Amino acid sequence: MKRILLILFLTILAVSCNEPEPRKPVSRKTGSFLRESIERNKDLLRKEETSIKSIIDKDTTHTYLNSSNGYWYYYNVKNTLSSYTPKTDDVVMINYNIRTLENDTIYTNEEIGNIKFKVDKEDYFPGLRTGIKLMKKGEEITFLFPSVMGYGYHGDDHKIGTNQPLISTIKLIDIIEIAKDSLNNEN
Repeated sequence: MKRILLILFLTILAVSCNEPEPRKPVSRKTGSFLRESIERNKDLLRKEETSIKSIIDKDTTHTYLNSSNGYWYYYNVKNTLSSYTPKTDDVVMINYNIRTLENDTIYTNEEIGNIKFKVDKEDYFPGLRTGIKLMKKGEEITFLFPSVMGYGYHGDDHKIGTNQPLISTIKLIDIIEIAKDSLNNEN
């Protein structure tokens, strides 16, 4: 009996000492998800640009400019006396609103209030951060932003939805402080 128990014990020990065979992957990653995501984003941008261009085509009152950052804008108030535009680290005072492409108000100038911020150093939506650098003191510009230059796929967790293109009228009230580097690089 002891011998049978010893053989049984040694058999169990021998079987349990074998290393388990590693599990094979259930599926292989082919990159198809990333490719599909890129295509979805390209399609979304094309649709948004088509909507924006439709607005521009219907508006015979304003002259629109196309920025190198992927949005369109026109001047409400233009400053022809100054040439200085805000640079990184300058401190500016602005006021702006946010609307849908259907021109429905999301946030009014009053709700947002006057904002004092350091250019390129604070977390505002991309269109505002780049658009302010096109402006001179006292100017007011209306921007038409695709969602990627607005609040993107996330929205703002309040009133701005997912992938929502925006219209925003921004006024550069004042350039409060010009960074030392900006003065040295001014032509």
